[in-house]
Amino acid sequence: MIKWGMIGAGDVTEVKSGPAFKKVPNSDLIAVMRRDEEKVKDYAARHGIAQWYTDVDKMLANPEINAVYIATPPYVHLHYVQKSLQAGKMVYVEKPLALNAEEARQMKDMLARYGGKLVVAHYRRANPYFLKIKDIVQTGLIGKPTLVQLKIYKKAQSAEVLSISKNKWRVDPAISGGGLFHDLAPHQLDLMLAIFGKPVHYCGLSDAYGLEAPATRVSGQVLFADDVLFNGVWDFGQQQQKDTCEILGTDGVLRFSFFEGTPIVLEREGSTEEFPFEPLPHVQQPMIAHTVQYFLDQRDNPCSIEDGVVCMEIMDAFTKK
Repeated sequence: MIKWGMIGAGDVTEVKSGPAFKKVPNSDLIAVMRRDEEKVKDYAARHGIAQWYTDVDKMLANPEINAVYIATPPYVHLHYVQKSLQAGKMVYVEKPLALNAEEARQMKDMLARYGGKLVVAHYRRANPYFLKIKDIVQTGLIGKPTLVQLKIYKKAQSAEVLSISKNKWRVDPAISGGGLFHDLAPHQLDLMLAIFGKPVHYCGLSDAYGLEAPATRVSGQVLFADDVLFNGVWDFGQQQQKDTCEILGTDGVLRFSFFEGTPIVLEREGSTEEFPFEPLPHVQQPMIAHTVQYFLDQRDNPCSIEDGVVCMEIMDAFTKK
C-alpha cells in the first residue's frame, strides 16, 4: 500500500490530482502539509485526509507515510525533493520540475546519492487522449513522422488577473522559473520526448532577458532521432487564442490540441477520421496509478528524472537562461 503525504495544497490539487490519490488502487492520501494552519485544516476536512501538518519535517518523520507528492510552486521543489529522499520517501513531483535545468540535474544527483524512487508529474503521458496520439504515430498510421508544428497563443492577462495571488506566482520567475511558458510548455515538450525519444539537438529564441523578465514569446526547434523536426511557437500576448499541434508524416497528418479537448483528427489516404475523448474527472489519475504501480515494483518508471532533466534543458535553451 502506498500511503501518501502531500506537500502543498493549492488549486492544482483540488480536482486535477488530490482526490485521485484515494481513488487509485493500493493508494491512500493520509496526510497533507501546508504552512497556513487554517487553510490546511480546511483542506484536510474537505478531502477526508486524516492528518494535517504545518511543518514538513514533522510530516516526513511519520513512519506510516512512504511516498510524498510535492505540489508546491517550483522554487521549493529542489528543497522538498532533498528532504523527502533523505527521509526515505518515494517522490512524485509536480511540473515544471525545477526553476531550471541545473536544479533538475541536482535532483538527479540526489536520487543517485540517497537512492529511492522519483517520478515527474508529466501526467499527459498516461492520459488516454495522448496515449492514442502516441499509438497512431508509433504504429505508422501517418507513415514516417517528419515534422511537428505546435502553436500556442494566449491572450495577454490583465493586471487585475495577475494581481490575484494564485495567478501572480506563475509569472514571477523567482517562484515559477519563468512565465506562462514554464507553466505550459512542459506538457508539450515532454509529450514529444515520450513519442520521439531523446533529442539530437535543440535551440530557440525568446524575448526574455534574465530572471527579471519572463518570456511572453518563445520559439524553439528540436531535432529528434530519425530526422523528426519539432517547431514550436508560444505567444502569451496575442489577441487570439490558438492551441494546435500537427504531426506530419510521409502518409498522413495528425492534428490535436493540448488544452482544448478537441477530437484527434487523422488524415490519411484521402480520408479523415476523428477520435473524440471525454475529459477525465481527475486528469492526473492515470499517471498517479502508473506511479503507484512503479512504487510497488509492478512496472517501469512512467516519467524518470532523466526525462525531466532533458525537458528542463530544452526549456532553458529556448529561453536562453
